[in-house]
Amino acid sequence: MSKGRAEAAAGAAGILLRYLQEQNRPYSAQDVFGNLQREHGLGKAAVVKALEQLAQQGKVKEKVYGKQKVYFADQDQFDTVSDADLRDLDVKIVALTANVQSLQQSCRYMEAELKELSSALTTPEMQKEIRGLKEECAGYRERLKNIKAATNHVTPEEKEQVYRERRKYCKEWRRRKRMATELFDAILEGYPKSKKQFFEEVGIETDEDHNVMLPDP
Repeated sequence: MSKGRAEAAAGAAGILLRYLQEQNRPYSAQDVFGNLQREHGLGKAAVVKALEQLAQQGKVKEKVYGKQKVYFADQDQFDTVSDADLRDLDVKIVALTANVQSLQQSCRYMEAELKELSSALTTPEMQKEIRGLKEECAGYRERLKNIKAATNHVTPEEKEQVYRERRKYCKEWRRRKRMATELFDAILEGYPKSKKQFFEEVGIETDEDHNVMLPDP
């Protein structure tokens, strides 16, 4: 036996007596060993011996249930609790139970929100997506500008095709902007600062920052 464990075993009776008095509920030797072994390094044999010693000295009570023994603090050492005190404890128990249920519900809500946010794009990913879309839009604007400027080699059918594509991409632009707006609204729900302040802090630029307006449908 190591020196530390030997010292713990020597003081096991005091540790177990204090523990049973503080908890004031019945425990088997196995329960006590499992609850205190990590904190105090008590061995199973030391726990059994100390509990039997305390029972023989009358400092704790021992009850036998079949093949198992349970130990608990001598109730005579505790003050008698009145009916009024018991009612007060019942009221406190009800209040604490309601508080626990409320906290559990709040934890479930936050876990669900965390799961949703974890599956969404991160801020760098969204910034990269926005940059890519801006570059793509710039290319389409330049292409549209060139097409509009041409007068002698674009047929009416080709021109109409370009306008159809333009309407298609503008529709997709609106859809993606709406998705991004809804995503930010969900992320910033309950955020103490305004959306504009958040965008400024993380470096997100909007269409309005560059005077870019969606064309009419």
